Amino acid sequence: MKLRLFASLAVILLSFSAHAKVFRNAYIAFEMPETWKCNLEQTEWVCRSEQNKEAKEAIIILTAKEVGPTDTFALYESHLNAPISVALKGGGAAESKIVYKSKSVQINDQTWIDSLHLGSEVPNYFTRYLATIKDKIAILITFSAHKQYYTKYSQDFFKAVMSLRVIASKNLLAKPELGPIRPGSETLGAPISSAMPADMLQGEEEGGKGNNKALLLGGAVLLAALGAYIFLKARKRKR
Repeated sequence: MKLRLFASLAVILLSFSAHAKVFRNAYIAFEMPETWKCNLEQTEWVCRSEQNKEAKEAIIILTAKEVGPTDTFALYESHLNAPISVALKGGGAAESKIVYKSKSVQINDQTWIDSLHLGSEVPNYFTRYLATIKDKIAILITFSAHKQYYTKYSQDFFKAVMSLRVIASKNLLAKPELGPIRPGSETLGAPISSAMPADMLQGEEEGGKGNNKALLLGGAVLLAALGAYIFLKARKRKR
């Protein structure tokens, strides 16, 4: 049974490693698909596929700021445990659905607050939030994909998350040319919704006819693989 589990997990992890490249800026590094590219847009890094069709299906957005009074793991957890309001294209607003409540996770020896919402940034898009604090820098990364295509990108997102490494130097704030790092007076993640490219809003009301059962099954398999990987890694360290 153990050999079978190891073999299955090895196949999964090897498949995640294929066709990936490393993105690195002044504060974070992670793996993403070869066909993706990250561009700096004001104070956010926006990462998406260079293929026109796929560019509208999924996106990763990164932002960082100087730690301020609103930056604590407890406040991040509390904020992500409540529905998030999003403005609708036709006017008005709607609240997100919390897929799973925020939790503290360890990724490469760094603590992150992790949560998944539906419709928190763009209607019909799942968005996974990962927020952390290291020294005087607060970092937020969002992984968003249309619910019809979320399982298509779940492996890419899983690989990106498991490869996350905070690489910010302790004197980063003294070197603004390495930024951009937003000021501590702002709220982490406040402009993330506005950083979403406008073309992701096109057709967001139509594309939500995917198979929900397939989505849930894919998510369950992914979470099982993640749990097995973390368990085996922790067991290996104990030895």
